[in-house]
Amino acid sequence: MRQNKGAGYRIFQGFNILLMTAICLMVLFPIYYMVIVSISDGTAVMTGQVALTPVGFSLRSYRAAMKDSYFLNSYWNTIVITVSGTLVNLFMTTLFAYPLSRPDFMGRKFLMRCAVFTMFFTGGMIPTYMLVTDLGLGNTYWALILPGAISVYNMIIMRTFFEGIPADLTEAAYIDGANDVRILVSVILPLSKPILWTMVLFYAVGHWNGFFNALLYLSDKSQYPIQMFVRNVVLGGDTLSMAMTTYNSSTEVGAEMLSEEAAKYAIIIMSMLPILVVFPIVSRHFKSGVMIGAIKG
Repeated sequence: MRQNKGAGYRIFQGFNILLMTAICLMVLFPIYYMVIVSISDGTAVMTGQVALTPVGFSLRSYRAAMKDSYFLNSYWNTIVITVSGTLVNLFMTTLFAYPLSRPDFMGRKFLMRCAVFTMFFTGGMIPTYMLVTDLGLGNTYWALILPGAISVYNMIIMRTFFEGIPADLTEAAYIDGANDVRILVSVILPLSKPILWTMVLFYAVGHWNGFFNALLYLSDKSQYPIQMFVRNVVLGGDTLSMAMTTYNSSTEVGAEMLSEEAAKYAIIIMSMLPILVVFPIVSRHFKSGVMIGAIKG
């Protein structure tokens, strides 16, 4: 039945649209500005001519970034950490969430309380650092993967999804002679693609954007992930000086020079690009997976 909307409702809707539009512009403008600076003429960037639209068109900042060996190495490190870390996270979270979703599993309430306890109380940064280093994980990728192998929040979401799968399916599998491992692999996981893709997105974004653990546990510059490289570039401690010097020294007199600001923005854009590409692909699974946890709690 169509409901009559009064003037107050229309004013409220109009205000919401304006507010959301303003918030979107505030969020998107910094990204837009970085893009136009990174593709603008280097001389125009250095003289402050770039404001709302790009001045000229140049991909020299991106080419300079691709010539920097530390940038390429950090990019590869992040890919390795993200892929291997996400696989470990998905494997461990599934093995923890599935037993807790089974009502016939003894001790499930106790284990659930222990898991939730860790969400509110931790040992702290220094004890964690001492534990990781004493285990011999310092200066290895495992220091970035194993301490956060299971996110309790993500585990609760996955457990809730598993609980929503009809128990008749597992009972029928038991009658057919399947054990718990076979039921998990052949029955539960094929029906859990939405939540699995959601976990992949959560964990992958966390690994890709993480830099604090790398700051704590990695001292070898050759092992830095991309976010550590971006951090050092933004803070000025590490720039594209080598690639910029090589490029600018080979540039003819009177030709365009490479802007350090444009090079920094190009690095930031390239570090964001994989997540911006992956998110639309898994977004349809992401919505249905997250809503399960929101509905059933």
